[in-house]
Amino acid sequence: MWDFVVKGGPLMWLIMLCSTIAFGVFIEKVWHLQRIKINTDKFMEEIFNLIKHNRIVEAIEKCGNTPGPIARTMKMGILRHDRTRNEIRQTMEDSGIHEIPKLEKNLAILATIAHITPLLGLLGTVTGMVEAFQVIQQQAVSMMPISPGDLAGGIWKALITTVAGLSVAIPTYVAYNYLVSRVNSFVLDMEKSATELVNVLVAKREVT
Repeated sequence: MWDFVVKGGPLMWLIMLCSTIAFGVFIEKVWHLQRIKINTDKFMEEIFNLIKHNRIVEAIEKCGNTPGPIARTMKMGILRHDRTRNEIRQTMEDSGIHEIPKLEKNLAILATIAHITPLLGLLGTVTGMVEAFQVIQQQAVSMMPISPGDLAGGIWKALITTVAGLSVAIPTYVAYNYLVSRVNSFVLDMEKSATELVNVLVAKREVT
């Protein structure tokens, strides 16, 4: 492996750096999303029960003690429980606007790496091919024989960076799409929970 990195040239180091960054970002995002993951249905059921029994303060405290964007968004809605439907919904939408960028943090890094590593690999290959043909030209000018081995050796060294770039880009792109699906799941849960909470708060006020 070390031999391939050395023979691939300077761009191989940049590709390996991208690989390390992508791996670090992926691990950090998986850990973060797992840490804020909750059982949304169970959480909302408990919140609704507290609200229906007029235990608003306890519902707010439970939201405050529960990690994640869903709980924080629900807390903002419950704090406005005595306002109109539109005001409650607007408050939670504003909270969601601040929560979504936190969920999407560093995803752009993965997307960028997935796009640029094949280009870096291609650049390394083109550069390597130019160097290989320069050697062939020098040998031809010097009237030295050019063997197929000389040509093949230069070409396979040049292609190493393309292989490396694709090897980094493919799993990075898969990891990016996986994390995007996880984030979208959080966003959908937030929207669904917000709608349900608004209905419960308004219905309770109408009854009382």
